Parts: sequence; structure tokens; C-alpha cells
Amino acid sequence: MKFLDLAKVQIRSGSGGGGAVSFRREKYLEYGGPDGGDGGRGGDVWVEVVEGLNTLIDFRYQQHFFAKNGQQGMGKQRTGKDGDDVVLRVPVGTEVLEDDGETVIADLTELGERVRLAKGGNGGFGNLHFKSATNQAPRRANPGQEGVERVIWLRLKLIADAGLLGLPNAGKSTFLAATSNARPKIADYPFTTLHPNLGVVGVDGAEFVVADIPGLIEGAHEGKGIGDRFLGHVERCAVLLHLVDGTSGDPVGDYRTIIDELEAYGGVLAEKPRLTVLSKTDALDEEERAFIKGEVEAATGAKVMLMSSVTGEGVTDVLRALRSAIRTQRAEEAASEAGDAPWQP
Repeated sequence: MKFLDLAKVQIRSGSGGGGAVSFRREKYLEYGGPDGGDGGRGGDVWVEVVEGLNTLIDFRYQQHFFAKNGQQGMGKQRTGKDGDDVVLRVPVGTEVLEDDGETVIADLTELGERVRLAKGGNGGFGNLHFKSATNQAPRRANPGQEGVERVIWLRLKLIADAGLLGLPNAGKSTFLAATSNARPKIADYPFTTLHPNLGVVGVDGAEFVVADIPGLIEGAHEGKGIGDRFLGHVERCAVLLHLVDGTSGDPVGDYRTIIDELEAYGGVLAEKPRLTVLSKTDALDEEERAFIKGEVEAATGAKVMLMSSVTGEGVTDVLRALRSAIRTQRAEEAASEAGDAPWQP
């Protein structure tokens, strides 16, 4: 299945049906009076989070979603049938944006969550509603309300516990393949990963989800390389795992490049808890490891771990540190949400 994380969709709710102008006509009944029924209500447009989806690929083949119009009212005080609703089914983590691509209408993060995007028009009144003492035979009825038409964007942000960051060929996909059942493409050229990948990683009986996104390069926030369009997939992560290629000529420069891109992207990414790991250490001797580790630690101001996804050296330690950081961050988020909740007796 192809991965699609951004889709433009045109939606329209149904218009209400018009009211009927009708009079009761029966044998032996001289003054029947008005009996026009109301028009039916137009259908709504909803967006709903469903299980079993992890991409927006369905919206590549259908971009128009129009709800049904309400039926016209009829005689004998019969109300027209309401129009059928239409539902956009999306995966967990989908954002609904206005046509400008920035204003958030809804952020859907829970299974079963449902939001109305466009309300159907009300049906018009039939002439029965306009009967009065001075107008006992009204010949007017209301038309139904028009439906709402709008263009929206759907943007998927994967929900994972940890997100992988690094330059192209920093070893992100190799790490994901070595620690989970995910099978991302691995090759010795840049931008092997073109779409985000998810993997379930386990250590010491605990499991968590790791997201791998395409590598960043200098100027990604300006659209260079694949750009920063996939950084949204790690916005929801509790912890970022920053892999620095130990075999590159300038690991400190590589580290700074990624940090600069996070800061240029904005939002909360630059402030998220981050673990820095020196990868591909199987290609370094002890002296080189110690020297490069010291340089990167001086640049980061924090501890740097060593790891080789190929030989498995240091992988378990990294996973344990990652799991501990995820637990700590999730606990802080839960405490913060509990503190913001209004007090109830």
C-alpha cells in the first residue's frame, strides 16, 4: 500500500428540501385548508477515526464528498425524507485543516472520534405553517437552506512513542529493521527512505512504537532534499532518537545540521527530550570511538551513547534508555493534563 499523508478534499453538505404548497381535498369536505408538509433536512459531512487505516491513500482516488439533499415536502402534511450523511474515514492522528493549510479544524487522536465538518441545511416550512386567522389559505412555502461547501486538507501525523532523526544514511532504517519486524528499504545511497515507517520495538518485556522518517539535510526547512514535510510525523512522539553517523567526516557538523533544522521548523520539536547516539561504531576502533564521542558530547552537553545496528553492540542499552525516557515523558504529560483539568466535587 502506498503511503499518503496529505490530501486535499472538497466537501459539501446537503441542501434542505423545500416546503410544499398543498391543500386538503376530500369529497364532502368543502374547506380542507392547507396541508403542505415541510422539506427534509440535508445530510451532514462527518470525519471519523476508524481502525485499520494508517495512510490517506483512499483520498487520492476520491476527492469529492457530497451529502444528499433533503426531499421536498408533500401534501397531507408529509415531511420530506432527510438526506443521507457522508462520512470521511481517516486513521488515528489525522489533522483536518482549512483551505489555507494552516488553520486547524480538528485534531483526531483517538479511535472512534467523530467531528462534523459541514452541517446540512434545514428543510423549508410547508404552507401549513403559515395558516392564520387572517390568512386561512396561504399559498407560500419556504425553500430549504443551502448546504455548506468547503475545501479542506487532511494531514496525517503518525502517533509513535519515539521518532528517529538524522542525516540520510545515518543508520535509521537499519536500526528499525534490527529492532522490530519492520522492513524498511536499506541501501548505501542517500534518501533510501522516501516515506515514514513504523516499527514496534520490544525490550525487557515492554513494547513501544518507533517512527522512522526520511533523512534531513541542511536547508530542509527551505525545501531542499525531501524537505521537512515529514517532520510532522515526529511531533507527537514523546522522545526523539538522534542518530549521528560515526563514520562521517564531521559528526559534530552533522549533529548541528539536524538541530538547526529542528529549530527552523519551529513548534515543540526543538524542546522535545532527545537521546543522541553515535551509530556505525563497528567501523571505528577504540581510539576513534573515544575521540568522536568526546567531540559530540562537548557539542551536545549531554551523554552520547554508542551503537552498531549491524553487530547489535549497544542496541539493548539504547532501547532501555529510550524506554525509560518515554515512560518519564508520558508520566509528565499525564501529570500536566491532570493539573489542567477543572476541579469537580
